[in-house]
Amino acid sequence: MLNTNVLVLNRLWQAVNICTVRRAFCLLYEGHAQVVTETGGSFNTFAFEDWKDFSINAPEEESVDTVSFKIKIPRVILLLFYERLPRREVKFTRKNIYERDGNRCQYCGKKFDSKNLNLDHVVPLARGGKTTWDNIVCSCLPCNTRKGGRSLNESGMKLIRKPRKPIWQTFVLIRFRSHMHESWKHFLDVAYWNVELGEEVK
Repeated sequence: MLNTNVLVLNRLWQAVNICTVRRAFCLLYEGHAQVVTETGGSFNTFAFEDWKDFSINAPEEESVDTVSFKIKIPRVILLLFYERLPRREVKFTRKNIYERDGNRCQYCGKKFDSKNLNLDHVVPLARGGKTTWDNIVCSCLPCNTRKGGRSLNESGMKLIRKPRKPIWQTFVLIRFRSHMHESWKHFLDVAYWNVELGEEVK
């Protein structure tokens, strides 16, 4: 239970991260954050002591016991002293390429476990292709073997989607959604529809 996910909002109520329940309790106890709850369309915040009092009647499956009291698991917390958005750059890593492509082969469209996927240069290195966001895609082993070191035209293959560098906020929100608790929905929906789109998606 202490390792489950909590949505973290900055001081401007923007979704910026996910942390564990354990970390959320530390931030609450130290006075760096408050719990956010929603009732009937309005939002309430609770400091640690208020949250402890609010937790008295919480169901057992939604709370944890300490030596002297029971406390409800928070699902959304608001940072009191942090108003920035994290660095808006998605690192160019194997994991993030898999995340961008949804673990789908970009040639046949089938979804695979990460261990059954390769990364393929759309324009082969031998033909001047570069190792960049817009030239690397997920590829299953059969498609990777079929394409080999040839171009798309030479192999008679097509991409299901043109590869692009992800926009940081949209990319992170998609990742958040894969761990989403019902109480996060409002914050992620607002963030998703208000993100400023980059030139590459126009």
